[in-house]
Parts: sequence; structure tokens; C-alpha cells
Amino acid sequence: MGGAVSRLSIRSVSRTFAGMHGGAPTLALQPTSLAVADNDFITILGPSGCGKSTLLRIVAGLDVPTAGDVLLDGQPVAGPGADRGMVFQSYTLFPWLTVRENICFGLREKGLPAAEQAEIAARYIAEIGLAGFERHYPKQLSGGMQQRVALARALANDPKILLLDEPFGALDHQTRALMQELLLSIWELHKKTVLFVTHDVDEAIFMANRCVVFSARPGRIKKELAIDLPYPRHYTVKTTARFSELKAEVTEDIRAESLKTVQLER
Repeated sequence: MGGAVSRLSIRSVSRTFAGMHGGAPTLALQPTSLAVADNDFITILGPSGCGKSTLLRIVAGLDVPTAGDVLLDGQPVAGPGADRGMVFQSYTLFPWLTVRENICFGLREKGLPAAEQAEIAARYIAEIGLAGFERHYPKQLSGGMQQRVALARALANDPKILLLDEPFGALDHQTRALMQELLLSIWELHKKTVLFVTHDVDEAIFMANRCVVFSARPGRIKKELAIDLPYPRHYTVKTTARFSELKAEVTEDIRAESLKTVQLER
């Protein structure tokens, strides 16, 4: 479903962290290049500590590469911006704001009229299935509901690209599966470009049109795999022979890299 229009260009991006207390510096991410087309849904898999989240934070403008650069629609990324929507694994809603107020936060910062804010918030509240919860505070919501609000808050700003760092990692299995389907339906509706970091092989294959597998630390892209399963995807695709073939291939790659990580830590 990825188009021909270039949206995001990651060009030879690497990241080295300074050593603690005078220790040796740590190379977290080897020079990495990735071209992301408009409406791509790319999942990033790899062993713990391989630099997946580091790369996502660099794209978000929350971290700075040691070398290389990131271009969004041809413009250099030089810091956080409303053109990128970020959703984290941890629940990052403002606890003192209601569901509606959390979704409107970025819109208010942009200076949009209150009526327009309310209209946009109402649309996304309906899409994420939280009608009736507009006045609830985060502490009154389940984890899955909080992540739905976080997703709506990110989408309300109409970003060019959506960045998700294991957003469903803390959810139970059933809620996670439902959130995967919800995100896919929103992606298909709004034609967004998505970069999604996950540890879960099933999740990576089910959602993506392209899966990127990272090597063990220091990370680099080991493989890019086209996921040739048709959209729209129903959860039953996970029981098909082709899904099993893709899962076996990706699992073998991840296992090989995870074993390298264990050996490095010995």
C-alpha cells in the first residue's frame, strides 16, 4: 500500500553515546538508511538495545544523530514538530486534563478556535470508540483506553508521519489485538505514514506493508521484508500459511540476532 511519493528519508544516521564517568563511548546505531514512502506502514523489529527506539527518537527530533540526517518531505528534521505525531509505550496523557482536553492540547497550542478544536476532538473520539468518555480523566480509564486517547491526540494534529514506540507493549493480549485492528483501520482511513517499533513478531507482520529487522547492538538494518498480505487485514490472516511463512522467516532472523546479544553480554 506504500506509494511512490517519498515522505521520509533517513540517510546514514548513526548515534554514539558518551561514556559514563570517563568510560568508552557506546555506538548504539550504525549508519542506517531507510526510505519511507507516503502511506507506508513500516514496522521495526530487533533485539533489546539494538537502537530501534533511538532511531525513532531521532526521527521525532527528540534526539540528535552523531552523523547523517533525516529529511521529512525534503526538509531537515532539527527538533520536535507537529508534523510528526509520537505515541510511547508508557501512558503519557496529562492526568489533570480530560479525554477531550488531552486530544485538544496540540490544537490549542496551535491557536485553533475552540469550535474547531471541539469538532476535531469529537471526530477522533468517535473513531477510537470513546464516545461518552469525553469528560473522564486518565485515572478513570483502562490502559487500552488511555492509549486510544494518546493515538487520537497524535492524529488530531494531522501529522505527516505517525511514530509509535511499542505503544501496545503494556497491554494484555486481547486488548493489544483489538488495538492493532483499530490502528490499521485508522491508517487505512486517513492514509497516514507510520513507523512502528515493536518486539512482537506477530504484531510486526500483521500490521506492516514492510518489516525492517535490526541487527544486534550496535544496530543496523539487517533485512527489509515486504509483507505481501492484502489489506484490509482481518485477525484471521494470522492463521494463514503465508503469515506462518513470514513469521518463521522473521523469527529466525530475530533469534539469530538475539543470540549475538546474549554472547556480547557474557
